[in-house]
Amino acid sequence: MKKFAFIGAGSVTFTRTVVRDLFTFPAFADAEIALMDINSEKLDYIRRCCEKIKDAMGVDAKITATTDRVEALRGADGIVCTVFNGDIDVWKYDIEIPKKYGVDMNIGDTRSIAGIFRAARNIPLMLDICRDIEKYCPNAVFLNYTNPMSMLCRAMQLYSNVNVTGLCHSVQGTIDMLASWLGAPIEEITYTCAGVNHQAFYTEIKWNGVDAYPLLREKLNDPVYYNKEIVRNEMFKHFGYYVTESSGHNSEYNYWFRKRPDLIEKYCSPHEGANWNPGEYAFSLNLRKERLLTWRDDFEKWIQNGKVDKNRSREYCAEIFNAMIGDGKPFEFNGNVINDGCIKNLPDDTCVEVPVVASRFGLRKCVVGSLPDEVAILVNTTARMENLAVEAIMQKDKRKLIQACYMDPLCSAVCSLSEIESMANELFEINKEFLGDYK
Repeated sequence: MKKFAFIGAGSVTFTRTVVRDLFTFPAFADAEIALMDINSEKLDYIRRCCEKIKDAMGVDAKITATTDRVEALRGADGIVCTVFNGDIDVWKYDIEIPKKYGVDMNIGDTRSIAGIFRAARNIPLMLDICRDIEKYCPNAVFLNYTNPMSMLCRAMQLYSNVNVTGLCHSVQGTIDMLASWLGAPIEEITYTCAGVNHQAFYTEIKWNGVDAYPLLREKLNDPVYYNKEIVRNEMFKHFGYYVTESSGHNSEYNYWFRKRPDLIEKYCSPHEGANWNPGEYAFSLNLRKERLLTWRDDFEKWIQNGKVDKNRSREYCAEIFNAMIGDGKPFEFNGNVINDGCIKNLPDDTCVEVPVVASRFGLRKCVVGSLPDEVAILVNTTARMENLAVEAIMQKDKRKLIQACYMDPLCSAVCSLSEIESMANELFEINKEFLGDYK
C-alpha cells in the first residue's frame, strides 16, 4: 500500500482532481490518502468528497483525515502541498499597500513586491515541512503547488535534502489553448518550453513536425483570438515566442502593461471574448473573498449531486507518482528544478521550469540549451531578482530583500527607489508576525 499525504487538503476542486487521478492507476487502487488541513471543517468536507470518489472509482483505498502534519507525513511515499502562510487578512496587504504607490496588481501571488513578501512568509513554513519530511518520510517524492513557485522551490531545493519539484498548470494549459486556436488535435502537437515558472517560453511549437508559429501569427490577426489573451498576444507579437501563464499574471511581470491607467485600459481591461479579466485590480483576491462566502455550499452541492468524472485530468501529479513509485511508466513534464546548466543563459543556481522525466530512476531534468536572447533578458531579470530575494529571506536581511524589490520590473516602472523602500517598509511592518526579526 502506498501512502499519499495532502498538506493543505481543503481545496474545493484541486484535491478532488488529484485524488481521482491517483485512483485511475491500478498501482494506487489500495493507497492510503492522508488528508491534512488546519481547518477541521474543510478537512471533513474534503474527506467526504474523497470517500465519494473512492466509491465511484471502485477502489479499495483508505481515506484518513488529520490536522496533525506529522501524522499525515509519517511513512508517506508521495506528498502534495498547497499550503500558504497568511490568509486573505494578510495577503490583501501585499496588494493594497503597493496600490497606494501606484503599483496595480491583478493576482499578486507570484511576482512583483507581493510575490516577494508572500515568499518571505512561506519559505520558513515550507522548510519546516521539509524538516518533517526528512525526519518522517525521507524517501518521499514532494510535489509543490504553492506560489510563488520559483522562490519556494529554490529555497527547498538548496536548503533541504527533500526530493522536491514544483508543478504548475500553465504549460499544459497554454499548449491546450494554442492547439484549440489552431484547430489541431493536442496529440499532434509537440513543443519545447523553458524559462522560469509563469514566465517560460515555447521555444518551438510543431504540428505534425511542422513549425506552427506562422499559423499562430496568422490566427492572431483575427480579433476573436487576439482579444482572448491581449497581454500575452502582444508579447508574442513583439518577441516572437509565446509565454506560459495568463495575461493577468504576465501583465504584472514586466514593465509594459500596468504602469499607467491608460495602458491598463488598453491592454488589461475586459475585451469581448477574453479568457478572463486580466486587468481588474486585485482580481484574484476578490475571487478568494467571494469563495469565503460560498465554499460550504460548493462542497455540499458536489457531495450531494456532483458527478465523479472517471477520466484522468491534465494535472501532472498522479502521472509523476505513477512513474516513480507506481507502474513505472516514464512521464515527461515541465517541472521546477535548480538549473545546473539546463538553460545555458540563466544562472546555474536559479530555479527554472524545464522538461523533466520522471521514472523509477527518479527525476531527471533535460538540457534545453539557451533561451532566445530577446526573451532571456526578461527571464534573467526575474531569475536574478528572485535569487536575491531567496538569499535575503534565508539570511533575514532586510536591506537585501528591499534591494530585490528595487529590481522588480513593475515596481521600477512606477516608483522611485525611495518609494519602493517606503512601500517595502510598510509591508515589513504589516507582516512582522510572520517574518520575525530581519536585521
